[in-house]
Amino acid sequence: MRKVERVVGALFLLSTGVFLAGSQILDPILHRTDLLVSMDSNRTGVLVGLFLELINAIAVLGIAMLLQPTLRKYHEAFASGYFASRAMESALLMISFIGPLILLAFSKQFISAGATGDSYLQTLVNLAVEAHYLLFDLAMLVLSLGSLLFCYIIYRSRLVPRLFSIIGFIGYTGLVASSSLSIAGLDVGAVLYIPGAIFEIALPVWLIIKGFNHQMQTSAK
Repeated sequence: MRKVERVVGALFLLSTGVFLAGSQILDPILHRTDLLVSMDSNRTGVLVGLFLELINAIAVLGIAMLLQPTLRKYHEAFASGYFASRAMESALLMISFIGPLILLAFSKQFISAGATGDSYLQTLVNLAVEAHYLLFDLAMLVLSLGSLLFCYIIYRSRLVPRLFSIIGFIGYTGLVASSSLSIAGLDVGAVLYIPGAIFEIALPVWLIIKGFNHQMQTSAK
């Protein structure tokens, strides 16, 4: 059991690390005003960014699979909800890769066709980029809703100190708000991500060092 908990902690940290690295590489490229022309020259960066985000998508599914046997002991319905949310998150993240891959596939055509002045191609690019970020926001919304169920389970069961759960409740509530506002077209910045980021760093470190407290068998059913 301790090995599984350490793996879960490592996957949380891996997920956070590769997501941040992938975003740092991919986002500046997708936000360039000369994206139609520059996409081909940044091909390697796009592929590396997408690969890192693919690792993230796989890691979050691994977290859900490994936590499921433990969480269902305390609340089977919420444990299933958490698993489903992370599976949906992983699927949405993978689908979001389609936009950048489409841009890569047509980047040479954009250049040869004088794409900077082609309104049709420009519209296609804008739609591909918007779809990528919309799918990401949907993935974050699903993640946050499912993770509220996760926080409820660990709060009631005392698998970890309740302070972690409280930070998680605050963090994922903020992520629900941030994702919802982003889907609605309102950018509130990264401030609402901070409590959730603290939770997703502090919890895995605790799991690696201490693990779950399985002596507290309080049922949340």
